[in-house]
Amino acid sequence: MTPRLAWLRYAGPLTDAEIDDAAGRYRAVVLQPWEFHAARRLKAADPTCTVLAYKCLSSIRDYEPGPVFSSGVSPALAEHLGTAADVPEWRHYGGHRQQRVWDDTYQEAWVESVVAELEGGPFDGVMADNDVWDDYYGHGLDMTLVRAGLDRLLQRAGPALEDIGKLLVPNIAESRRDPGRWARHAAFGGGLEECLIGWGTRDDGWLDVPDILAQFAELDHPGLIIARVPGDGLPTDSSLHLAVAAAYVFLPHRDVAVTATTHDGYDAMPWIDIPDLGEPCSPVIDDPGGPGVFRRRFTRGEAWVNLGPATAHLPGQAGHWWMD
Repeated sequence: MTPRLAWLRYAGPLTDAEIDDAAGRYRAVVLQPWEFHAARRLKAADPTCTVLAYKCLSSIRDYEPGPVFSSGVSPALAEHLGTAADVPEWRHYGGHRQQRVWDDTYQEAWVESVVAELEGGPFDGVMADNDVWDDYYGHGLDMTLVRAGLDRLLQRAGPALEDIGKLLVPNIAESRRDPGRWARHAAFGGGLEECLIGWGTRDDGWLDVPDILAQFAELDHPGLIIARVPGDGLPTDSSLHLAVAAAYVFLPHRDVAVTATTHDGYDAMPWIDIPDLGEPCSPVIDDPGGPGVFRRRFTRGEAWVNLGPATAHLPGQAGHWWMD
């Protein structure tokens, strides 16, 4: 299965020109949940494109005017129900208020609100952000409690969305640290890996080879796999080529949509031409060209990827694939 591209577009307001440019180009698109018009246009241009509405699992944003919110529970409803955790707002994200994701009241409200909002609408489902593993936002809560709460929330939300014909695609942070977590959380349509191969593009921003291999082993499950690699999302972005090549080598039998963005930079429109290499005709080959170099043969070419820290000279476009 040929890897395709994803567009994560939940920054400032969309323009008509952006929608026109994106139409028919992407396997998956994530939009703000109030961008109904854009979702309809993208689906009309390509019914096979999966268009997801952004919804946060873990917080409300008290600065959003509504009536549609990027959180699953509106700020007013969260205040009425008393679901906010008694902690400071998220560090570096002003106005983001952590919710008691382990609380039955919050979970029921999240599921009921999201299902009611999506039913009959143009979105194919939800990209549920902040399915966190660690305390990335400085709230100081017991992460065992938070992770268990998110696990239960997703097990409630997934079947409820399935009942109305919608997908649940969580942003599953650091799934490699808990084998089986990706399979559990991506069981209702797929998942998003926001840090494929690395956290950032600095020298210390890439995962080591064993961690990358563990990451791909976790992703190897049915459903839509959206994989974002750190980069800039421009056509010259070597990180985007790296992600496509890695998807070819490790997940050629899966439904993978890759993208590249800067940190919190969800406005670029990544695009490269991806060759159709055909069907895989070899297993993954640990290439002697260097530590961390892997390749796989296909009926119409080969894909190579260098996951190690040392430079390796590989054939093909940007050193990542070539076709016969």
